Amino acid sequence: MAEIEEGAKAPAFNLPSTDGKKIALKDLVGKNVVLYFYPKDDTPGCTREACQFRDSISKLEKVGAVVLGVSPDNLASHEKFVDKYKLPFPLLSDEDHKVAEKYGVWREKKNYGRTYMGIVRSTFIVDKEGRLAKVFSNVKVDGHDAKVLEELKALE
Repeated sequence: MAEIEEGAKAPAFNLPSTDGKKIALKDLVGKNVVLYFYPKDDTPGCTREACQFRDSISKLEKVGAVVLGVSPDNLASHEKFVDKYKLPFPLLSDEDHKVAEKYGVWREKKNYGRTYMGIVRSTFIVDKEGRLAKVFSNVKVDGHDAKVLEELKALE
């Protein structure tokens, strides 16, 4: 699937969350949303990324952003991850990876000679009108939260 472009309408979603309810993009109109897709709970890169967003949450909220993490892990896995690292934002379960497919981040990956389908670490900033203000593909974890914050400040 082709990557979606900045300026396009963000694909709709409605996924179960660690908040105990389903979260739909349409319910977040009027807020900037940081929607980050990551491969797997409690793995080194994914943990660093989640903890960097955790540590930046007050700055992100100060510019009116809502942070949502998405992976194919189930809610039980997400809840352990949230509890272990005290994550102050919901994680969404996309077990059938349909939302990841809509966002173009469910792709063929290669690792140690093995080919498989999985999440390509990516972040989308969805603006208050529901459009993709910024797309970060193949995210490098370290310093990513600062880049996201910079983009959010530019939207204000």
